[in-house]
Amino acid sequence: MANVMLEVRELTTKYITRFQEDVYAVDHVSLKVEEGKSLGIAGESGCGKSTLALSLMGYYFAPLHYTSGQIMIDGKNISGMDPDEVRKSVLGREIAYIPQAAMNALNPTQKIIHFIEDVVQAHDLYVTKKDIYERARILFETLGLPAEVLQKYPVELSGGMKQRTVIAVSVLLVPKVLIADEPSSALDVTSQKMVIKMLRKLMEGGLISSMIFITHELPLLYNVTDDIMVMYAGQIVEKGTAHEAVFDPLHPYSKGLMGSIIVPEKGLRDVKLTAIPGVPPNLKNPPMGCRFAERCKFVRPECTFSSVPVREVGNGRMYRCVLSEDQLREAYAREAHKNGK
Repeated sequence: MANVMLEVRELTTKYITRFQEDVYAVDHVSLKVEEGKSLGIAGESGCGKSTLALSLMGYYFAPLHYTSGQIMIDGKNISGMDPDEVRKSVLGREIAYIPQAAMNALNPTQKIIHFIEDVVQAHDLYVTKKDIYERARILFETLGLPAEVLQKYPVELSGGMKQRTVIAVSVLLVPKVLIADEPSSALDVTSQKMVIKMLRKLMEGGLISSMIFITHELPLLYNVTDDIMVMYAGQIVEKGTAHEAVFDPLHPYSKGLMGSIIVPEKGLRDVKLTAIPGVPPNLKNPPMGCRFAERCKFVRPECTFSSVPVREVGNGRMYRCVLSEDQLREAYAREAHKNGK
């Protein structure tokens, strides 16, 4: 049985506004990532993906606050741990993070090697600069980055090179879990491919034990991750294999995401694009029942007031919906027939 690198049970975190209002951006989220596996998390902007990433690292600073649930990294519970202790003993070694806008994470006034020295010495005061340079040089060359990059300033690097440099710095301490928060956004197609190839190499080479890849582009995850979770309004609404999530989504929101994006995968290129109507709910006062109900084509009266069951389908697959799998598939078939497909 594979070793579980990251297990999250009913995690709930919230923002407290200046008016003392609670905004639950992560609402009873559970997930599991095994050693050697990668999990994708998809959803539109504002659904809670980045907040979930910060929460998984125990990175709680006002206005974000931990509420309840467990976060286990290789069996170690970091839930509610003191932020200073998290920074010293967890971040970098147990779990590492590639932030959004990672190209801006580098210090523009420092050479790359000096930035790396600061990062490593924040976790290990006794390591020498010579050892840090040698470790960084070997890692950079392993990942296809010239050693000369270490002596350059960020301004001397292209956007794609900066992104790959930040990824390399993130795994210097060989973390068990790597969270990549939209690492390929704002890059051209060629640079995106290089970043994805680099992340695959990290997994294959054992430089990281497991990975979570966050993006709003669900089809992109098909080429990167083993499993995919779809997030909406702070909740997980579907989880399945990458193939299931892209080619056979069950939840109406997942179906809508796939129908609103141009994808290159064979079998989906001719799908007519359709937008998801409306906007996500305000999490200061989320609606009763299904949070997607106001935007759903297949909404029923009970969707707006009854509790929404989490349905398990097959081996590890789940979705959150009032409708059964058979009811959803019948509804999708009627919709396709109506559109002449």
